Amino acid sequence: MKKLNTILCCALLSIVPFATTAQKKGASHAAAHKQLLANAASSKDKIKLIEQNTFIDLLDDDLEPELDIYTEGWNSKSVNPFNEKDVPDTQVIDVRGFCMPHNGILTSPYGFRKRFGRMHKGVDIGIKSNDTIYAAFDGKVRLTAYEGKGYGNYIILRHPNGLETVYGHLNKHLVKPDDVVRAGDPIGLGGSTGRSTGPHLHFETRFMGYAINPSAIFDFANHTTHTDEYTFSKTTYTKPRNFAPNKSKRELASDDANTYKSGNNKLASYVVKKGDTINKIARAHGMSATSLRKLNGLETSDAIKIGQELRLK
Repeated sequence: MKKLNTILCCALLSIVPFATTAQKKGASHAAAHKQLLANAASSKDKIKLIEQNTFIDLLDDDLEPELDIYTEGWNSKSVNPFNEKDVPDTQVIDVRGFCMPHNGILTSPYGFRKRFGRMHKGVDIGIKSNDTIYAAFDGKVRLTAYEGKGYGNYIILRHPNGLETVYGHLNKHLVKPDDVVRAGDPIGLGGSTGRSTGPHLHFETRFMGYAINPSAIFDFANHTTHTDEYTFSKTTYTKPRNFAPNKSKRELASDDANTYKSGNNKLASYVVKKGDTINKIARAHGMSATSLRKLNGLETSDAIKIGQELRLK
């Protein structure tokens, strides 16, 4: 019996250390497992954070125009913050991807006003009070301000194509400085603030401070642009462009370098010839390349072929 007890005691003594070791190993394994799970969760969080940050960066890159256009005069409170010495004599400006700031009719043109003895540096567009005003191009808000003796509440947007657009006499700003906007985004509510006799939008298009005649870029009657590109020139920037088929010889003779002949607008279609381009055909027939593409269901990247028939109406 003593011998049996001795054997049992020895067996128990040998089992206890094993159990303790097993428990320690089990606890260690559990701790390691928890650490692995924590690391995995942390990695997922990091991946999620990276994905989120990458998305934000891509979104900003997609929305944000090149930063170098937001340098000169960006913090200026002036409508014209540019230095004359830096303005080129001519510059080709891409005006695709536009949106009409409002579809109202022109109530007052660009030009010198004898009554007031000063230049009207934009056009006035008829609106109803609190009508929505839209960004004309992609860009960024440089300034929102109030000028009681002039613009009233106004907004200045700077665009990647080099233009700045000004929107005056607003009742309310819907954007703030440094906001990034897309063409067609609501930026304000129209009104009659400042030097105004009734609700209207005062709209300016400027290139490095030069107030271009907006009618040189926009065909307000048809809510489009005259062409896909506008060539700024210090000698012609005050001139409008007119592609109407009923232009007189006198009007044609006074056209600036940006104006194209109205061509034969009686034609309903045109067959593409060697050397033709969309721009060349559009100009020859008194229309914009954008309008010609729309009529024929063409994308900007689509090529035209010799013998292809294009609709003109």
